[in-house]
Amino acid sequence: MAGEHTFHLEVITPDRQFFVGEAQSLVLPAVDGQMGVEYGHEPAVTAVEPGVLRYQVDGVWNQAAVGAGFAEIKPEETILLVSSAEHPDEIDKARAQAALERAEKRLQDQQSIRDYYRSRAALARAMARLKACQDS
Repeated sequence: MAGEHTFHLEVITPDRQFFVGEAQSLVLPAVDGQMGVEYGHEPAVTAVEPGVLRYQVDGVWNQAAVGAGFAEIKPEETILLVSSAEHPDEIDKARAQAALERAEKRLQDQQSIRDYYRSRAALARAMARLKACQDS
């Protein structure tokens, strides 16, 4: 049951339930910038961009690198359906750095529009993973 100043939060990926529980605050990477959510938030649906998700549980801020997806926000519940979610300790920094460098190189090469957007998406994922590691 939700406490007076908490809301039910679920972060779901295709592979797992990343987080299910009560949260006090949430900051998610939305298409138009960072979006904050607290208990009683007006209902909304928004696209989630690859980036760093922050959520507060029992007064402690946690963070994760998330992939693209959607968020359904209600006054007493928020559900995020994202392509991926990783805690900083699950991220291999060297691998993420190598992915970032590959994506940057591919963006500099002449390529099709389709490849360009794939490279941009790979770059965004790698940057989110590295930022989640740095901020933890």
